[in-house]
Amino acid sequence: MRLAKYLAHAGMASRRKAEELITSGQVTVNDTLVEQLAFLVNPHTDCVKVNGKPVNLEPKQYILLYKPAGYLSSVTDPFGRPTVMDLIRDTSDRLYPVGRLDFDTEGLLLLTNDGDFTNKMIHPRHQVTKRYRAVVKGRVQPGELKHLEKGVELDDGWTSPARVWLIQSGKNESTVDIEIREGRKRQVKRMFQAIGHPVLHLVRTGFGSLDLSDLAIGQYRYLTLDEVEQLLSLAGSQADNDNGGDIS
Repeated sequence: MRLAKYLAHAGMASRRKAEELITSGQVTVNDTLVEQLAFLVNPHTDCVKVNGKPVNLEPKQYILLYKPAGYLSSVTDPFGRPTVMDLIRDTSDRLYPVGRLDFDTEGLLLLTNDGDFTNKMIHPRHQVTKRYRAVVKGRVQPGELKHLEKGVELDDGWTSPARVWLIQSGKNESTVDIEIREGRKRQVKRMFQAIGHPVLHLVRTGFGSLDLSDLAIGQYRYLTLDEVEQLLSLAGSQADNDNGGDIS
């Protein structure tokens, strides 16, 4: 097994971050410094350390959490604010959020100790869909939704086309479902701001093939093997489609 893959499977980091650990001289195998990305390790006999601390393979865990507002999507916080890890109570494994939701955003958040899985879920190349329900200020007009569907210009470039459903429209606020394949920082909020309707409340309701069925705010459950494989299949199919587009 390649060293970077070993580190990713051990939950240390994504494959890319694991490679950075290796090339920056932070990894030893059997007490010998290794900086070659192609280096192979035997998971059963070799002793791998990062900055002097042993790294062992852990059983893979995948958790679906209904994140409440008021929690950071991180493992720790230097200011003592609550994090999503405060909600996970029956595991001692090192888990990390798969991507992020804003402090005031609710909804579906995955956590895992599988760095390779995390990379496949969040890398732009794989384009795993994320679905949100947004309550926004003001009455949203059909023409404004067309802008979201075609893409809007943000300060970091144009967004990719989105799928949008108007759920309710009133004088003071509207409810809109939106599905995107990107994952830029605060993207959904910035998209609605761009069409003149600031977000008042935001919930991520879907991620790939997953939704929030049977979960209340603050609750979580473990993914089944079939659910994990289906997510990986979705990520793989999107990457294949991208490759096909590049070739043509």
